[in-house]
Amino acid sequence: MEQTIYLLLDSKGAAVARGRIQGRTDGPFWQIQVEDGKIDDVLTHKKLKLLSIMDAGPSYEGTIVRSRNDMIQLEVSRLERDGGDMRKNLRVPVRFKSFIYSITGGWRGRREITSNDLSCGGIAFFTEHSLQVGEQLEVVVPVTTEPLVVRCQVLRMRPTEDAAIPIMYAAKFVELCNDEETLLREAVFNLQLRGRPKTS
Repeated sequence: MEQTIYLLLDSKGAAVARGRIQGRTDGPFWQIQVEDGKIDDVLTHKKLKLLSIMDAGPSYEGTIVRSRNDMIQLEVSRLERDGGDMRKNLRVPVRFKSFIYSITGGWRGRREITSNDLSCGGIAFFTEHSLQVGEQLEVVVPVTTEPLVVRCQVLRMRPTEDAAIPIMYAAKFVELCNDEETLLREAVFNLQLRGRPKTS
């Protein structure tokens, strides 16, 4: 049986560590093994939110009741707020160069972009080219375990103070398959855990 891995968040929604479920989850008390040597960071918090990395299942909130070595025991309850919204809103700063391709716009070929941030639900990026709100694009996301080409829709634009890249665009991902969602979720969670922008 595959063990579920959760991203452990603090009360403000910042990632603290990854934890692997040990044993049963059908009762109020869960045993979680904290990974990557982050147990000391975890123990500075009384309450944690748990988001599944493996799937889009429900999210939980837990209170630490005891710990031993890298294991914690939590008294958990299911969060009423939709875990899907929490995942989509978990946005991380990340800088990479990439490309977009038009689907519904009046241009062809590819255009270069520089990302500003990434979430499970979308991407914000800079480009010197003009795009329209509502336009659909394909964007290459190179920070997943395998580079992804996913469809997105431009939601809004915002002027910047940089003359070289005067506009930042925010776009939401559309028509993602399960494998694409999983790769994006893992990439966003891993970047969030590192706690600093990644440059590539």
